Amino acid sequence: MNEKVSTGSTVELAPRYALPLIIILMGAALTVFLWWLGLLLTLFGIFLLIQTSIIRLRFTPTALEVYRGGARIRVFPYQDWEDWLIFWPAVPVIFYFKEVKSIHLLPIIFDVVTLQECLETHVPLSKRQ
Repeated sequence: MNEKVSTGSTVELAPRYALPLIIILMGAALTVFLWWLGLLLTLFGIFLLIQTSIIRLRFTPTALEVYRGGARIRVFPYQDWEDWLIFWPAVPVIFYFKEVKSIHLLPIIFDVVTLQECLETHVPLSKRQ
């Protein structure tokens, strides 16, 4: 889902299964050397895979909304944002954003191109401190 992002519309990010699948493969490979660590890593990858299939991020004109299975569970108004960053843009794995009250780290389990476009549209660099 690589659609044009406008400030007057709601954009839902498409799921991206690459990170959980890579973690599962790394965990499976690690079980040969350290079975317990490989198992933990594989279970974490499976957890992320499940989260990828049920969690959705929607950028509305006023806030980032988080949905689980169709039910809205969190709202992050853009006016409360102080900063955001996508770590390792060449191989994006972590999305960080800071609000007035707290910081958040999310694994990149959604379309990173649309995420970047939405962030630049709704919380541009010129507004960040």
